[in-house]
Amino acid sequence: MIKHIFTNSAGILFSRILGFLRDLLTASILGANIYSDIFFVAFKLPNLFRRIFAEGAFTQVFIPAYAKSNYKIQFSSVIFLQFLTFIVALSLIVTLFASLITKAIAVGFDSTTVDLASPLVAICFYYLPLIFIVTFLAALLQYKNHFATTAFSTALLNISLITALLLSANLDKYTITFYLSWGVVIGGILQVIVHLIAVKRLNIKFFTSQIKRSQQSFKNSKFYKQFYPAVFGSSSAHIAAFLDTWLASFLVSGSISYLYYANRVFQLPLALFAIATSVALFPTIAKAIKKNDEAKALKYLQKAFYILFGLLFTASFIGIVFNEFIVELLFERGAFVNTDTQNTAMILVMYLIGLIPFGIAKIFSLWLYAQERQGKAAKITAISLLWNIILSLLFIIPFEAAGLALASSLSGFILLHLTLKEFGYNKVLKILKNKF
Repeated sequence: MIKHIFTNSAGILFSRILGFLRDLLTASILGANIYSDIFFVAFKLPNLFRRIFAEGAFTQVFIPAYAKSNYKIQFSSVIFLQFLTFIVALSLIVTLFASLITKAIAVGFDSTTVDLASPLVAICFYYLPLIFIVTFLAALLQYKNHFATTAFSTALLNISLITALLLSANLDKYTITFYLSWGVVIGGILQVIVHLIAVKRLNIKFFTSQIKRSQQSFKNSKFYKQFYPAVFGSSSAHIAAFLDTWLASFLVSGSISYLYYANRVFQLPLALFAIATSVALFPTIAKAIKKNDEAKALKYLQKAFYILFGLLFTASFIGIVFNEFIVELLFERGAFVNTDTQNTAMILVMYLIGLIPFGIAKIFSLWLYAQERQGKAAKITAISLLWNIILSLLFIIPFEAAGLALASSLSGFILLHLTLKEFGYNKVLKILKNKF
């Protein structure tokens, strides 16, 4: 398990370093203005789905169902075809109604800004079917205990976007946003290619046209019943960030960009430590619980908890103390000026307040998923998001964008409390006292 955690962390770290280089170039070339806002809005929706799919929801349901299936190739074929058909159809709908979708994502945008953003939304959304293919193949690789390809492949998206920025640096800002949007799609294609290579090397067969005999088995599976709550239940931090963008569209120009840059810094330790740990930990806990070996599952969870808490605490402390220095170092150059640094740094502090609760809730929620209680996890997420909305509406007027980030963090504490309550505070005490 530790090896897999470090493999995931190394891949995520490499990708995030490239991601910060990408953000550094984006801040320098585009700055924090209407053009950066419209690109971030365009990329927000497919990126939200990417995080939900790739960081647990699909895998947490697919792997147990795949393991139990008597017709694995047929089962995976049905899942692949149904999901891909739906997502491609959805992408076509977004293309046809891009203006309406853009208005829904950023209600505060005026008609001129919507017209600027809607072509970018249509282009970026085609990243979604590509990232589904990546996630599907990644789940198969994870079932075979192969994590490296998926962990490192996100770097290809960042390389594609960096290339797009370098090629378009001397063009007008609106044209640059088109280069970035197509860079998103090309990055997705590259990720699909490397996953197909890995699947072929491991000789994993996942598709066949002969699926009739598995239909009854598939209908009886709990896959879809478990999948929809899992999507919602595992995505609280990402949905909260999406809500921040939605509400920030009512604020002054640049607010969306400040939230984006601050959230990018916040997401680094969350992904590097919490998500990497949960991806590696889940198969182990799921197998132990399936065998009714709760003590073994708790031991693994205890080890992960102490490691994760120490890492998240250190990251939060450093980020809060050196917030302005971090933002200045990463972003302050070119069109991104000192005022932008100060605004982003304050928002970063507000986000980092919620790093520990969001991260710890991530690994304890695995217990619910391993027990196939995705519905309960979804209810917990719904309550925390409801509080997020209430707090955001309370804080947006006096504190503006920083208030949205603070509301998100406070909702993380609510998420953690409800998750630990469902997990059982008695088990938490056992973990803390090392008694089981």
